[in-house]
Formats: sequence, structure tokens, C-alpha cells
Amino acid sequence: MLIGLMRPVETTSVDVEAADLAAVQTQLALQKPQGFDLISAPVKMIKGASTLKATGTFARRDQVEQIDADDMDALLAKVPGGWQLLNVRDAS
Repeated sequence: MLIGLMRPVETTSVDVEAADLAAVQTQLALQKPQGFDLISAPVKMIKGASTLKATGTFARRDQVEQIDADDMDALLAKVPGGWQLLNVRDAS
């Protein structure tokens, strides 16, 4: 018997502008959806302006579920679209 942990693969992005990196981080923190973590936030300087622009990408990290099956093929068949298998362990 194999036991696997899976979670949804869901991301969302927001654009922010601010005068400095600390303000960019503050704005991103204010726009973070519940259950999501910030995974990327590349920052660009806006040409001809004194502000920074960033696109924050957030990924869902709060819905981990356990599944089980007799073999790896059966376990993979139980992973629905839009989900990823995180790890597998042998329960025998």
C-alpha cells in the first residue's frame, strides 16, 4: 500500500508599484490571498520614473490531502487535474 500527499496547483498574480523595495513588499503582503504564499516577485525600475514595479505571484499552499493506492500507477490515477503529488511513502 502506498500513501501520497497532494495539493492543488493554483497561482494568482498581482502588479504593484512603489517607491522602494520595502513598500513593494508591504503592498504584496496586503494583497496576499488567504492560503497562498508569495513565490516570486521580480522587481523592475520604471524608465523615466522614480518608482519600482513588481509582479507578485502567489501559489496556494493550504490544501494538502492524503490518498492511498496499491501501486504507483493507481496512486497517480487518483491525482486529479490541477493537483500535484508531493510525496509518496510505503505504508506496508
